Amino acid sequence: MTRIEQLLPELERLTGVRLRVWRFDGRALRRLAGPYPGPWTPPVDGDRLTGRTLQAPEGPAWFEPVREAEGVWLEVGERPGGAGSGGAATAGQDPATLATVIGAVLAAERETAQVAAELSERYEEIDLIYTISEILGHTIRLDEAARRILTEVSNVVRARRATLLVHDEERNVLRIAAARGMDPAEAVPIEIDDPGSVAARAFREMRIISYDPSLPAPAGADTADSSERRDYRGRAFLSVPVLYAAPGRPARPIGVINLTDRLGPDAFTAGDRKLVAAIANQIGAAIENARLVARDLGQQRVRRELELAHDLQLKLLPSPAVLGTLADIAVRCLPAESVGGDFYNLLRMHGDRVGVMLGDVSTHGFSAALIMALVMAASGIHAESAETPTAVLGRLEESLADELTETEMFLSLFYAVIDPARERLVYANAGHPHAFTVDGRSGTADRLGSTRPPLGLGVAGGANGERAWRRHGDVLCLFTDGLVDAQSEAGERYGEERILGHVRNLRRRPTREILEAIFTDLAAFTGGAPASDDRTLLLLKA
Repeated sequence: MTRIEQLLPELERLTGVRLRVWRFDGRALRRLAGPYPGPWTPPVDGDRLTGRTLQAPEGPAWFEPVREAEGVWLEVGERPGGAGSGGAATAGQDPATLATVIGAVLAAERETAQVAAELSERYEEIDLIYTISEILGHTIRLDEAARRILTEVSNVVRARRATLLVHDEERNVLRIAAARGMDPAEAVPIEIDDPGSVAARAFREMRIISYDPSLPAPAGADTADSSERRDYRGRAFLSVPVLYAAPGRPARPIGVINLTDRLGPDAFTAGDRKLVAAIANQIGAAIENARLVARDLGQQRVRRELELAHDLQLKLLPSPAVLGTLADIAVRCLPAESVGGDFYNLLRMHGDRVGVMLGDVSTHGFSAALIMALVMAASGIHAESAETPTAVLGRLEESLADELTETEMFLSLFYAVIDPARERLVYANAGHPHAFTVDGRSGTADRLGSTRPPLGLGVAGGANGERAWRRHGDVLCLFTDGLVDAQSEAGERYGEERILGHVRNLRRRPTREILEAIFTDLAAFTGGAPASDDRTLLLLKA
């Protein structure tokens, strides 16, 4: 039952009138809610009622347009057995006011449906990202990795026929590593320079190539692969290059995913394109990881796998450019090992607000990196859907409950939302000890204390912290204990005060200059000795 159907009986009880809601479907008015009037429908001329007061089966009724919902009308009449014959006017009710109430409920239902659909799509993306992360962490054979990846991707975009082609560098051809809806043995390798192959062209040009038969083809477009020579139903196709970027090197193509024969409408949506493109690098990393393991089971394999994991983890961390001109931000995250448990996230939110998150998983290595990846994937969705920072941390803890329990890990996490226009900072701190604001005028450093225990300790709740924020002056300073606990050759700790001293003294300079000053001083203090813990520092002005 819809909210409008639940609301009408209560409105009738309060007003003493009969209510029905009608929607114009292009030809006639159809009952949307309210008591069934039998075969009678109000007469219409186009999309307008021929009269404002009509004779309904139960008696005279007044028809009022619901202005918040195009083509929707509210019928207001006397309830059976009521006195008088003047409909709503006799009952002393205001049809316009009642129509406004109905319009507000319909608008709320529409907005709720849109939000639910968007969240559903995003959760589907998170599930896919999480699955591919598991494949990356546990699969060592190329054929197994390719088969699992192809199955997951084709299920999400609802393609019944799919192939994953991998570049054979020795022969310079694309070979099928996995297939769905066809026998891989029937396929022949594709030459990279084949001018008639869409897959080869997507590989060479490193761009998505697609065809939608429901749309007119652009002038000069090549749609040969969508011809009637195909022996299967679908004609639309989506060909996406699979890329991999080694640390410090530009991306290079290592394969192609081809998708076609879609369930439902024979066309891939813009969302399908966006999703497959967004995970192409992860797919490439998983394929490359499996290749490396298969190529060398010795020390070289382990070293390359660690490099790959390090590269993947750094790619998950957002660039400060995501906030555009909203903030001056500098951040650096240095894992002590190939992968680590430190992470941060930057969120551009409605109303030009800025979301800033920094966390530290209790251990290092691949288990910590997996928890970090899951937090990064889920934090954006929860930040948009939850109303407060405390609610965001609560939902993150629910999402990670199984993983934290199985790995016996926990994480400290700080999350703040800065509203420069209102000059307010609202935050939640799950046991992260190193979170400060530095006053832009006085240089005073104030600790943003814990508002709840770390995630994974089984104790939820907590409350938001809130304080004033001076626009373009105050500095948010977040760091992890890898900086604080760094030691000199004499065993002296670097400490919080050295970090805050640099921020205090340089608070009027760009955040990048402050960050470089701190890391330069840290290198001199430690003598360049390797870090024993992850080191992350984030500075922000907004």
